[in-house]
Amino acid sequence: MRFLPEPPHAHDAIARLGVLIVNLGTPEAPTSSAVRRYLAEFLSDPRVVEIPSAIWKPILYGAILPTRPASSARKYAAIWTKDGSPLAVHSVRQRSLLMGMLGQRMKREGLPADFAPVELAMRYGEPSIASGLDRLRAAGTTRVLVLPLYPQYSASTTATVFDAVAAHLAKVRRAPALRFVDGFHDDAGYVKALAQNVNDYWMKHGRPERLVMSFHGVPRRALDLGDPYHCQCHATARLVARELGLAPDQWTIAFQSRFGRAEWLKPYTAEVLASLGTAKARRIDVVCPGFVSDCLETLEEIGIEGRDAFLKAGGGEFHAIPCLNEHPRWIAALADLAWRNLTGWLTPPPEPRERELTLARAKALGAKG
Repeated sequence: MRFLPEPPHAHDAIARLGVLIVNLGTPEAPTSSAVRRYLAEFLSDPRVVEIPSAIWKPILYGAILPTRPASSARKYAAIWTKDGSPLAVHSVRQRSLLMGMLGQRMKREGLPADFAPVELAMRYGEPSIASGLDRLRAAGTTRVLVLPLYPQYSASTTATVFDAVAAHLAKVRRAPALRFVDGFHDDAGYVKALAQNVNDYWMKHGRPERLVMSFHGVPRRALDLGDPYHCQCHATARLVARELGLAPDQWTIAFQSRFGRAEWLKPYTAEVLASLGTAKARRIDVVCPGFVSDCLETLEEIGIEGRDAFLKAGGGEFHAIPCLNEHPRWIAALADLAWRNLTGWLTPPPEPRERELTLARAKALGAKG
């Protein structure tokens, strides 16, 4: 069969909207085997590693996957919680809170609270994008908003979500209408949520000498080829600094998670932290605006490795500010973002009498269900 089976159809069912939020993903466990499966999927994506497959696959399967999972698993084990992967835990909570907030808005607009169910998917690992789309289809959704949780657009993150959505929908007979959020780096709600999150932390722990805003890195080549990620990171950092009222000498932008020998976006976070330590900075705080959920890159790379680099170089206090996670202002901003992108689709469902007539007409024509 060319197409996947369709969910059971009822002619009087209410056609719903659907929201699919997508995060990067995480291994299922802090073990070498689980990390190997995750890395194999992640590093096989041609948007993530833009090296010809004939050259890259021998490196990936001959050098990286036999060795790297063990060291990565130890890093995951250092940040794993009793509930599992931090990224997965926060993502599940974000989905639940977003669904609740959208449900409340639906009621205020005279719509059923479940008119726009929210599903969570991971680009790599589980729950997959395919399974998330299928759950929405089974719920009767005919219009789907795809909302990747990547504030800044990059071909190696945002575009891979689009690829996966398109690949799965190419297999279904009844493809839903789609809307796709390609980023929200300068969204006012997101920026204000970031600033409020930092301010909340400072209210409890005092202010630093310098705030470092660390974003995930990408190869410099991506910028040269037209990827807007670098510019959007700088825009976010400037907006957050302005919202916080910071002078130019009170904040710094940097890029972390460098991999391989090629040049990546600069300045590198590790070098910035070491330099601030060498300069005997009394206290620095690091925040990661590009991550909406705490994960390996924020908790281990910044919270553990970054702290060690700063302190060993001679720095004073080091504070890693948590990501947005379930901050109320962030959930409200996420709901606003989803609501704005659902505008035009938020029409009331047919009245019960109209649905009864639709069902009667369908049965008169010989339809079942």
